[in-house]
Amino acid sequence: MSYADNDERRWLAVEKRDRSRDDEFVYAVITTGVYCRPTCRARRPLRQHVRFFNDAGAAEDAGFRPCKRCQPDKSHPHAAQQAKIVQACRLLEASETPLTLEALADKVAISPGYFHRLFKAATGLTPRAWQQARRASKLRDALSGGQKVTRALYDAGYASGSVFYQQADAALGMTARQFRNGGEGVTVYFALGRCQLGEFLVAESERGVCAILLGDEPQALVAELTQSFPKARLTPGDAAFQQRVAQVVGWLERPQGEFALPLDLRGTAFQREVWQALRAIAPGTTVSYQELARRIGRPRASRAVAGACAANLLAVVVPCHRVVRQDGGLSGYRWGVARKRALLAREAQEE
Repeated sequence: MSYADNDERRWLAVEKRDRSRDDEFVYAVITTGVYCRPTCRARRPLRQHVRFFNDAGAAEDAGFRPCKRCQPDKSHPHAAQQAKIVQACRLLEASETPLTLEALADKVAISPGYFHRLFKAATGLTPRAWQQARRASKLRDALSGGQKVTRALYDAGYASGSVFYQQADAALGMTARQFRNGGEGVTVYFALGRCQLGEFLVAESERGVCAILLGDEPQALVAELTQSFPKARLTPGDAAFQQRVAQVVGWLERPQGEFALPLDLRGTAFQREVWQALRAIAPGTTVSYQELARRIGRPRASRAVAGACAANLLAVVVPCHRVVRQDGGLSGYRWGVARKRALLAREAQEE
């Protein structure tokens, strides 16, 4: 990428006040001698008066002084909050028993109400839901390894069998024994077709849409579904299902507002965190893997975030196409970089 192209991407980030680029560069205004963060709320300067620098030190070496409003020479105002969320996530992971909101907030020295809001904004989940998802993740791992259900539920942190059976079925999308046996006994309805993005496959379990796959060959899509649900009963859907498929296709062609159909999201606790954060990214905008990792309180987990994006089975509805490299370039996409480029271009036009 040329310097000119990179500067134009930076200017676009300034225009949008893109928070995901806030730690990547600063911009200076030659008419005022001040440099700012990309998200500075001050009135935007004219493009021809702006210069870009990789960091505050480079801007000051060039003779510019920091903006008093956005304070680009100091730690990011949200950094301390993010550090608290990271600390809380580590405490939750290390705890053998569930932590109450009050106990967790006390450990990170934040009031319970404020901590609850911060945690949900950063991870997309409440602390209680995060802990439930974490237990479900441990349960999945244990069952996938062939561990007996009774042992798996207690090792995962369920306090009793009754608590387990109240929560585990919703978390796994099936009974524990069915999950351990690769979806044995579960019926998954599916339909094939073609849309603007190419060939598609839509699949639905009794809990909701569980797969939206894109590709070039219908046979390959069926093989992908079979690999994801190796022992489930795969069967074509009825007329009512076909109507829901038409809704999915309509949304794929023009994704606006909230997706109306229920979803059956199956993944680890970490993957579900990432997918929840993905659904919060506005159409027409992108974030880097690093920024997405920060948003879920795992700033060093950018590679794991990329892995969660690759594991996503719900194309467009869980918009992993909106995640790009740190330099703004397009990286791999489960359904092809060409489709990713087309999706982003379409969203940019609609915005």
